[in-house]
Amino acid sequence: MQVAVRDLKAQLSRFLSQAQAGESIEVTSHNRLIARIVGVPTETAEALREPIAQGALSWSERKPELQPPLELAANSTPVSQMVLEDRG
Repeated sequence: MQVAVRDLKAQLSRFLSQAQAGESIEVTSHNRLIARIVGVPTETAEALREPIAQGALSWSERKPELQPPLELAANSTPVSQMVLEDRG
């Protein structure tokens, strides 16, 4: 099924329900395909339950907190320069 962006915005819940039920929704903009919405198979959600129960996976329902970037030594060679040298 194809749907224009404007129609998708107006009826998002309806189209998401259809995707969840197994239908593939193709989103178009100016008659060009720009995205495809597909539902997540039930098996995927079920497969995650065991690792979550075992503590192997967790989610705090917040964005992940990223580690601060590593500081490079003052006199070290930049990675970009190493890549260029490696390509040569």
